[in-house]
Amino acid sequence: MKPTDVDSYIAQSAEFAKPILSHLRKLVHAAIPNVQEEIKWQFPCFMYKGKILCHMAGFKAHCSFGFWLAPLLKDDQGILEGRGENSAMGQLGKITSLKDLPSDTILKAYLLEAASLIDAGKTLPKKAGAKKQYEMPASFKTALEKNPKALNIYQKMSPSHQQEYLEYICEAKQEATVLRRIDKSIDHILKEKGLNDVYMRKS
Repeated sequence: MKPTDVDSYIAQSAEFAKPILSHLRKLVHAAIPNVQEEIKWQFPCFMYKGKILCHMAGFKAHCSFGFWLAPLLKDDQGILEGRGENSAMGQLGKITSLKDLPSDTILKAYLLEAASLIDAGKTLPKKAGAKKQYEMPASFKTALEKNPKALNIYQKMSPSHQQEYLEYICEAKQEATVLRRIDKSIDHILKEKGLNDVYMRKS
C-alpha cells in the first residue's frame, strides 16, 4: 500500500532502515519543533514555513537524507556529498546504519542553518533550461496498478528516474507507441534500473 504519512512510510521500509528513519525524524523535530511532515514524490519531506527543509528516503539497501537548500549551506563539517545539480537526494551519502550519520549536534546545527536560510527567503537559483516535469499518464498509472511489484519499485525510485520514464512515455505521438513504451517501461522497472541505464529510446 502506498504510504500516506511518515508513520506508514517507516512501517513499510526495510527493517534496517526503520531505526535510521525514525532517528532522523526525531532529530528534525527536536531541532525545528514547528516543522511539518508531508509525503512528496513518495518520500518523507519536512516542511518549514511552507518550504521543504529536508527530506529522507529508505531504499532496498540504504537510506538517504538531504537538505533542500544544500548548495547554500556552509558545510563547515564537510558532511555533504555532491551538492551540485543532481544531488537533491542523499546528500549525506548512502546510510546503512546509525553509525553512518554525523553526530546529533552536527546535524542539528545544519538543520538550524537550513531553517535560517528559509527565514531569510533564500531559494535555489533556477537552472538554465530546466527540464519539463511530466505528469503520469492514466494509461501508465493503470499499468503500474496492475503490476504491484513494478508499482512498488517505481514508487521507491528517485524523482529523476521517475521523470525519465514519464518523459519517455509522454513524448510518444501515437497511442500505439505509448502502449508499447509502457510495456517496455514496466519490463525495465522490474529490473530496478533507471530508464537511461539501458538504451530504450527511439522505439
